[in-house]
Amino acid sequence: MTQTTTLAANTEAQTLSETAYRNLKSDIIRGERVPGERLRIERLKGIYGIGPTPLREALQKLSQDGLVTSEGNRGFTVAPLDPGEFADLNLARTAIEKEALRLSIEKGDDDWEARVVAASYIMRKEDKALPSSQGGVPDSWERANAEFHTALVSACGSAWLLKIRAGLHELCERYRRASVYQKMGSRNLETEHAEIAEAVLARDTGRAVELVERHFALTASSLIKEKGTLAPAR
Repeated sequence: MTQTTTLAANTEAQTLSETAYRNLKSDIIRGERVPGERLRIERLKGIYGIGPTPLREALQKLSQDGLVTSEGNRGFTVAPLDPGEFADLNLARTAIEKEALRLSIEKGDDDWEARVVAASYIMRKEDKALPSSQGGVPDSWERANAEFHTALVSACGSAWLLKIRAGLHELCERYRRASVYQKMGSRNLETEHAEIAEAVLARDTGRAVELVERHFALTASSLIKEKGTLAPAR
């Protein structure tokens, strides 16, 4: 085997592993692979059309991300939704979000305002459609929600704040989807988002920060059922 052939084979294997990782991660976050589900290699091969080696590599990486638990010789399982972990994640992301929002309101220019207005418009449309959606929280709502909250803090001027924030929000997504799904129709997300946008555009920092903190707290409290257990978003 030539060096070129070897490099091509290694590149293909890496690409398959990355594809398996992205697809499995997306399905876990979206609730397609539910908490506690046993991730058997033979079954995953049929679902994703990928061989056992890249699937195992993907599962090892997902284990490092905390989305999958390894049970030694018994294989891998989708990690449970842990109320304690989400409370801790929510504490951290709220602190980061509030500081980034304060800085963004202080530094934001006309382009930033225009981005907030545009994101708010899409968010309102998705919030209106959410109660009638079937089969869980739509990806279109998740994209609109991510862009809305990202737009609010996009003028903060700190690349590190935004990087840390992005990582925390990704870790929270699986919990957030479950929370929104459980409260669809009973929580007025359209009003919550509209009030946040109004306060931000009015440069009312105190009210904006308070509303965002309350918004995140409601998401966390909505997820915890009786006796502190969590239900998946399906």
